[in-house]
Amino acid sequence: MKKQFKSGYAYLIICCLIMLVLFISSSQTYEQQNSVPFLENWLPGEPFKESLSSIEFSYANSVVSIKTMGYAKFIEFFIRKGAHFFTFFVLGGSLFLVLKPKLKPVYLVAIISWFSATGYAAMDEFHQMLTGGRTPLFQDVMLDSSGALTACVVLLIWFLVRKK
Repeated sequence: MKKQFKSGYAYLIICCLIMLVLFISSSQTYEQQNSVPFLENWLPGEPFKESLSSIEFSYANSVVSIKTMGYAKFIEFFIRKGAHFFTFFVLGGSLFLVLKPKLKPVYLVAIISWFSATGYAAMDEFHQMLTGGRTPLFQDVMLDSSGALTACVVLLIWFLVRKK
């Protein structure tokens, strides 16, 4: 029981840290977070530009491609969206692990964890709306939600297989 309490406490700390980092990040303007100059310096030869030039798609009614955005901003787009997915993957997974010892059945744990992370994603985008120089996007909420859902499904499968 003591080990379970300590690990639950650690997952709760992870949840709180993720939410704090997201809150601070949402409080900053795009200019404060802009990593394009860093990427231009770090990737001066624009590696894989020719291979990546064939990638073009629409995200939030904007065309995402090297041709429309430029190389560094294109790379930054994937870094930012990867960060969205990953941080909510960790948030959803840690919420699941916090709630798992407290709730039964495990399906309910997955649903509550996913909905909680999705709710936080929506509040995070609302917070961005209040911050100048930011563009809140419903598509980002969906991306965040899919990260949390992925973690919850992986953990759900893990615990169901382990149970058998």
